[in-house]
Amino acid sequence: MKRNGYISWDEYFMGVANMSGMRSKDESSQVGACIVNSRNHIVGIGYNGFPNGCSDDDFPWEKEGKFLDTKYPYVVHAEANAILNASSDLNNTKIYVTMFPCNECAKLIIQSGIKEVVFLSDKHHDTDICRASRKLFLAAKIETRKLEDYRIRMVRE
Repeated sequence: MKRNGYISWDEYFMGVANMSGMRSKDESSQVGACIVNSRNHIVGIGYNGFPNGCSDDDFPWEKEGKFLDTKYPYVVHAEANAILNASSDLNNTKIYVTMFPCNECAKLIIQSGIKEVVFLSDKHHDTDICRASRKLFLAAKIETRKLEDYRIRMVRE
């Protein structure tokens, strides 16, 4: 007999995104992303961190201060890393991301051919950056959807 209570594809892929985010060394936000094709195969994953070859001990993680003394000019976002790490063409794929994408990531998502964004947190909803993202996604006909009732299941039931 088939087991009941197994996780959905949405829960599975958001779990992968969430686990990827746990690799981030950013104390304030561990964002992860997972890109999936139409056959439910993972084709890219990423998390927010510094570019390859740039030591996380040599660059700042601060959120406030002079621009060059903060993380913002240096960190590569999870969505960008997932796109750059992709193992195949991204046309008509779906990205699962633990935080709603910023406007810069929205542009990359659109340009890469991703057609759906599934996100967990929208804590920056009222910022201009996220307003711009929503405007871009709407214009490009990219579906966005908040994953409701998501919970991490660490123990088998």
